[in-house]
Amino acid sequence: MPLPASLILIRHARITTPDRLAGRSDFAAEPDPTACAALAATLPPVAHVINSPAQRCRVTAEALFPGRALRSEPDIWEQDFGIWDGQPLADLPDLGPLTPEALAMHLWDRGESFADLCDRVTPALTRLAVAGETIAVVAHAGTIRAALSMALGGPGPALAFHIAPLSATQISLHPSGAAVGYVNRIAS
Repeated sequence: MPLPASLILIRHARITTPDRLAGRSDFAAEPDPTACAALAATLPPVAHVINSPAQRCRVTAEALFPGRALRSEPDIWEQDFGIWDGQPLADLPDLGPLTPEALAMHLWDRGESFADLCDRVTPALTRLAVAGETIAVVAHAGTIRAALSMALGGPGPALAFHIAPLSATQISLHPSGAAVGYVNRIAS
């Protein structure tokens, strides 16, 4: 039986424009060097570092893995919130009470649903995974929740997870499926 692939999924550092819906809007982040060094010290050796094309992910990856070659992967970009992307969180529409499954299917005007995001991210992560290797993926909260949906059997349950900035989540990909190692690990 082949060894599993291990994905260490890291959410980018806090954005410099807080309280905005930062989906495809390319808000900047200024990673704290001390916090990045502390998190990097907790990570196992990685074979490759992959990042979302968003600048907040690229600068976070550079801070976590200085001097390492980075590879940008467009399919792991955050969910597209359409016309609401980049808007103040206080201005977002109230969707009312929705089940997790209904929320996952909610299609943002001129954007995509969380289920759409999962349909985009899951094959990308599977393609990036290499049996027996550990790959670091610096991306977004939605990307990490999409990875969790692989182990949870669908997108709805994955929406229950809060993914903190500059936190790590580990997923193992086996031929028979995905398993969660840990979620939301933050260096102390």
